[in-house]
Amino acid sequence: MSRKRYLMNAGRTTKQGQQINVGKESPEYQALTTTITMNADDMKEAGIQSGALVRVISGNGEAEFHCKEGKVPPGMIFVPYGPPTCRLMGQTTDGTGMPTSKGWEVEVQPVQNSAPEV
Repeated sequence: MSRKRYLMNAGRTTKQGQQINVGKESPEYQALTTTITMNADDMKEAGIQSGALVRVISGNGEAEFHCKEGKVPPGMIFVPYGPPTCRLMGQTTDGTGMPTSKGWEVEVQPVQNSAPEV
């Protein structure tokens, strides 16, 4: 049985910009870059509760994130740029110096035995 695939779009958030003065090693910044946003109906279909730990798998690698529901179209996830995102994007830059970060097909799997963060 094949798993449902989602389009992953990565980008910077305004909160990342606000937190940069605190530093990329701060717990606040780490929390921002390890949280994905997913459509509520997609989360329900996949059996993912808000705050649960999920594994995102691309053709280049995988990383774990906390998942929250948000205003994201069905079939898409949003991931803030950060170290975990880099493990998903790969190395191809098409001459731009920045790996392609939009439209990656990924799988999102709940991590077993992980309770949602409160």
